[in-house]
Amino acid sequence: MLVLSRQRDETIMIGDLVEITIVDIRGDKVRLGINAPPQVAVHRKEVYEAIKAENQKAANANGTEFSALTAAVRPGRRAALKPAGRIAGDIPATTNGTPPAIRPQPRNKAST
Repeated sequence: MLVLSRQRDETIMIGDLVEITIVDIRGDKVRLGINAPPQVAVHRKEVYEAIKAENQKAANANGTEFSALTAAVRPGRRAALKPAGRIAGDIPATTNGTPPAIRPQPRNKAST
């Protein structure tokens, strides 16, 4: 661990992008100002640990759900999976072979 001594309004640079400034010192507390680009996440350690634990929990839960899903949907079990709606082969054709939903409507001569 690198240990640095800094006074109020002095800065520490981490790489070219992160700047840490000592804003205030009150008793045994130090206030830090952190200037970092938006793509660099900055959190207190306890918040970082909580985020990490939640992400791990979500990853494990998704893995469990994914395992259950892949176990339920195996090749050869297509009969259990039904399409949500009608497919083109289910639509009855008209006399000219065009499905009724796509068939052009005749124009009304009175409205033109």
